[in-house]
Amino acid sequence: MKKHYSLIRFSIATAFGGLLIAAMSSCGKRDANSPGVEFFPDMYRSPSLEYYNVHTVDGDTVNNAMLPVNGTVARGYVPYTYPNTPEGYEQAGLNLKNPLEASKREIWEKEGEVLYGKFCVHCHGATGAGDGKVGGKLPGPPPAYDGALKTLPEGKIFHSITYGKNSMGSHASQLTAEERWKLVVYVQKLQGPKTTASDSTAVAAPVATTTTK
Repeated sequence: MKKHYSLIRFSIATAFGGLLIAAMSSCGKRDANSPGVEFFPDMYRSPSLEYYNVHTVDGDTVNNAMLPVNGTVARGYVPYTYPNTPEGYEQAGLNLKNPLEASKREIWEKEGEVLYGKFCVHCHGATGAGDGKVGGKLPGPPPAYDGALKTLPEGKIFHSITYGKNSMGSHASQLTAEERWKLVVYVQKLQGPKTTASDSTAVAAPVATTTTK
């Protein structure tokens, strides 16, 4: 009798084990990447809402990256009116001037040096010679500020930082307009003294005059 009950228990256990294995294997067939049974899924499958995704919350479809209301401008944002075109680049060189207070130029220059060390030195080098650790590995290293870019006007420098130029990408999302102008001030220091007029400034040569008695 005891032997009979033992066989029944063994049969039940075997059947249960077979059903469990079949269930687990059937789950795996639905998705080859699924682990089947998950223990503590919250440990690696976050239940939180991720950025820039669409989610359904209480039956409503919600986009996490909400767009601003049409016609509104963020506080402190200053629109940049020059387009990212060759014509816009030339117009910026001719007409765009640094709005920062000229009497505080030394302060802007020091703050621009800090920004240069964070965002520019890797390509342009410490002295602006285009010999940074990253710039030296580019197909075309950046031109030297005191060489080919010595007479580049402030408007074109700002425009290039805003939109990017050649291998350099845009820094508008990383630097505010004021920070970009501070960076321009320091770049102008690296350019060195100007010996010729830039293409955005008309400098008339002094006319010698003679007087007769």
